[in-house]
Amino acid sequence: MAATLRSIKTNNRLRNFIVNVQPDLPSGRVTLVDVAQAAGVSTATVDRVLNDRAGVRSRTRDLVVEAAQRLGYLEPVSEARDYRAPQTLDFVLPAGNNTFIRHFAAHLQNISAARPGTIVRLHHIEGFDPAALSRALHKLEGHSSAVGVVALDHPLVREALRSLIASGTRVVTLMSDISNVAHEGYIGVDNRAAGRLSGYLLGRLLPKGAAKVALFAGSLSYRGHEEREMGFRHVLTDDYPDLTIVEMREVRDDTERAYNEARSILRQHPDLSGIYNIGAGNRGIARAIEESGRKDDIIFIGHELTEHTRRFLLGGVMDVVIDQNPRVEAREAIDRLLHLLNADGNALQTPIRVQAIFKENIPE
Repeated sequence: MAATLRSIKTNNRLRNFIVNVQPDLPSGRVTLVDVAQAAGVSTATVDRVLNDRAGVRSRTRDLVVEAAQRLGYLEPVSEARDYRAPQTLDFVLPAGNNTFIRHFAAHLQNISAARPGTIVRLHHIEGFDPAALSRALHKLEGHSSAVGVVALDHPLVREALRSLIASGTRVVTLMSDISNVAHEGYIGVDNRAAGRLSGYLLGRLLPKGAAKVALFAGSLSYRGHEEREMGFRHVLTDDYPDLTIVEMREVRDDTERAYNEARSILRQHPDLSGIYNIGAGNRGIARAIEESGRKDDIIFIGHELTEHTRRFLLGGVMDVVIDQNPRVEAREAIDRLLHLLNADGNALQTPIRVQAIFKENIPE
């Protein structure tokens, strides 16, 4: 099987598919190609500009934004985005060793520092303790005008959010949405689509025929993790019925716990062919795979491009990273909350896209 997988990974036809795969884009009939043609640049340059990545000249960036706004791919920037009133924004984020959350928090601070009068307060709470998260939200009642929160979809958290909103605080959810709470919106990717993309890629990368797959999640109490699992399972059921999910482990985004669970699964299933990690913990899973000597036998797909997953892609331990841009999400979260505090209506949003990253197309 190792030889078969190695041949698949280096197959030219599949390599071309890997480099060029892109999910469907929003904004009606206007596409990334339309924006690129109007601005006279490549689609790669448009992607860099819209996802706020480095490596684009200021003049080129202006041309792309102007073309995107003119075509209706992005809404024109309104006067409401000229924020002058000093504002304090609170962000309630999971504590722990989640590298993506750490990067997101750093971007929140950097972006707010560049905006005079905007203050960001970060509150790091045990991410898998609904009672602790509920207490933190209640403490913000009467002390915060706007809150962004990575929320567990739990009755205690829902009730705390309802109470916070009733006190006059504007609330948006981040990365993972929540049900049955009348908040001001969600900032993040379509998690179900991210799960479907992961299932599709795993099915394409594995050889034809029966194979065993293992799933890892931080916690299905996060709606985002649950939606990714649902999307993944639906694709396997519909398109790859020969792939069987033999294990599902919740590792609470903890590296050591992920390592121990992965090592246990690899021992129990010596013929395991695929792993999909829905949340954090990639370092622990990668370590277990490396120690087992089976990195050429297992297709490993996970989320978020970090300094760690970049190394795993280059080393061949991971095969695909499903990425969302933390800088774009941080900027959109701040913009949405400031708009809600300074103007009527909803903030204008840049679409936050899911991107499949492989060894061959790792961005700078």
